[in-house]
Amino acid sequence: MQTLRISASSYSNTAPLIWSFLYGQNRGKYELILDNAPARSAELLMQKRVDAALVPVIAYQLIEDLRLIPNVCVGAKEKVRSVCLVTRGEDLIQVKSVALDVSSKTSVALTKIIFREFLGFEPIWKDSKPDLNSMLEKSDCALLIGDPALVISDSKDQKPKTENQVRKFDLVEIWREFTNFGFVFAMWMTRNESCEIDFASARDQGLAHLDEIISNYESEISLTHEDFKKYLSENISYLIDEKMQKGLELYFKLAHKNNLIRQNSKLRLLQ
Repeated sequence: MQTLRISASSYSNTAPLIWSFLYGQNRGKYELILDNAPARSAELLMQKRVDAALVPVIAYQLIEDLRLIPNVCVGAKEKVRSVCLVTRGEDLIQVKSVALDVSSKTSVALTKIIFREFLGFEPIWKDSKPDLNSMLEKSDCALLIGDPALVISDSKDQKPKTENQVRKFDLVEIWREFTNFGFVFAMWMTRNESCEIDFASARDQGLAHLDEIISNYESEISLTHEDFKKYLSENISYLIDEKMQKGLELYFKLAHKNNLIRQNSKLRLLQ
């Protein structure tokens, strides 16, 4: 029988979902492909080179015949910390240009929705590599995602005291302020009719080994052990509740309204 192949990004916030496949009860049962860019997993899924992939949710509207694997996600109910807008001190309402980290189409679309729908104006968009200093040299504001965003201190309510300080605006906090919903960034998806892998059980095993996961990233991310654990256990939600699902549906509706996706397909959950 052919070994099932799965793919996921190697961000720290995906680690609890893939720990079991690397070190736990699912080790050796399935072939796991890891890549720094979430878009790579979506590409493999589109090409039918993997049986399931942990991909940014916007991929659901861009790839035909996808099914969502229920109950498991990378999302946030109130504050995500690792997806943010950063300025040199300006309020978002003052921003005239935004440098976009294009490695996440989901976050790019969310940023455009926030400016168009919630703030009521459209800045100039500039695609950029995820280097904060370079981004802010060319634009008033930068969209930063993943581990580089995580290490920026929370400071949206404080104007910088020095020239090198920045202000950070959490995208999920903004989303929740205007919608009262949580946000889902990524989910396991498949193009198959069924999938034998128990992703919920794998998630639970990963969450039971957070200390080991954190030790794998301590040399890469300059957070204390306690702060990193708070991020993975409190900021990130790996289980979709009702408000997060409604947030996902609203996100797709607004993305379609703003021509960020061509269609708004109804959510099809794998049975």
